[in-house]
Amino acid sequence: MGTVDTAGTAERFRAAVEKRDLAALDDLFTDDIRLYSPVKFKPFEGKAAVLGLFGVLLRTFEDLRYLGRLDGGAETTSGGGEAPTVILPFRALVAGKQIHGIDQLQFDDAGRVKEFTVMVRPQSAVQALGQAVLTGLIADGLAPEA
Repeated sequence: MGTVDTAGTAERFRAAVEKRDLAALDDLFTDDIRLYSPVKFKPFEGKAAVLGLFGVLLRTFEDLRYLGRLDGGAETTSGGGEAPTVILPFRALVAGKQIHGIDQLQFDDAGRVKEFTVMVRPQSAVQALGQAVLTGLIADGLAPEA
């Protein structure tokens, strides 16, 4: 797993999210990033799609607060073997519902995020998040109206 600066990338990610700075996020993601969402089985693929989703998420989450950082390694979802991994636990509000969750960032050899997985609880918060994100994606022209 080498000497990839995952901690530095994770801290830059955290700061960008807390400042709602999409341009800073752009520099942290690989072009072929995959984001696994708690509300959709198929991942969001590619930097443009993931940044579009983050544009919605940064508007949707209220009072987002990261609680710490866990560093290690884990197998990637896409089966690419083990990758350096950082987990960032967080709390936030979505549509008035308290959400507890984690952001799991997995890195390439250059220290950029190549896989991103979001897990949240409880189920009622997942449903509120899914509806809010879908509404935002439709508003931004990134998803068809149902």
